[in-house]
Amino acid sequence: MNIHPTAIVSSEAYLSEGVEVGPYTIIKPDVTIGKNTVISSHVVIESHTDIGDNCHIYQFCSIGGIPQDLKFKGEESRAIIGNNNTIREYVTINRATSADIGTTIIGDNNFLMAYCHVAHNCKLGNNIIMANAVNLGGHVHIEDHATIGGMTGIHQFVHIGRHCMVGGASAVPKDIAPYVLAAGNYSEVQGLNLIGLHRRGFKEETIRALKKAYKITFKSSMLLSEAIKKVESEVEDIPEIKHFVEFIRKSERGICR
Repeated sequence: MNIHPTAIVSSEAYLSEGVEVGPYTIIKPDVTIGKNTVISSHVVIESHTDIGDNCHIYQFCSIGGIPQDLKFKGEESRAIIGNNNTIREYVTINRATSADIGTTIIGDNNFLMAYCHVAHNCKLGNNIIMANAVNLGGHVHIEDHATIGGMTGIHQFVHIGRHCMVGGASAVPKDIAPYVLAAGNYSEVQGLNLIGLHRRGFKEETIRALKKAYKITFKSSMLLSEAIKKVESEVEDIPEIKHFVEFIRKSERGICR
């Protein structure tokens, strides 16, 4: 471990081997930090926070602060951050309230650029990119490999599907289906995220099936429930289509179309 002499680290925090802590950083009790994680200067890590291995948290971040929710009454909850995450300057990540999952969760291999905010009870998967100043309301769920453009605001309880791309400066009041490109204020679906799908090695037959499902769902005049039934009956029965259908069926806020 390498802890700068001006840092304040509680004796009730657990730091694994190889952890570095920069100048004037404060680490409070009941914090766990995994192997080889780097905490830069002037970071505050509040109690009830777990951070995994090989993360880099840059200067002036606030991690594990209490929720900005008037319903919060001081109940115990946590913020859990996985492995290999890059969290840039001035990012804020709040721990949860006791509602629903009761934890704020960030998975592995994520890149949160400067000034992003992850509110209470959010759940982020793996390999997500959030560009500068993305703001997540409480209870937002983002699936793996999603990319969120800078200065985008995502409403509370919205779900963002895997492998989708949300354009910069968007306002997202409803769920965004997997594999699509969405943008605007308010956001609308613009097409499939074809560039992202090709970059991640999706097979051509999978992309063809997704194109067919997209056309039925977003380009027809059918009710959404009718479109989804047609997708199930006419599009190849592959995991990506099953997830596309299941995501839309489970949506509680409605789907951006």
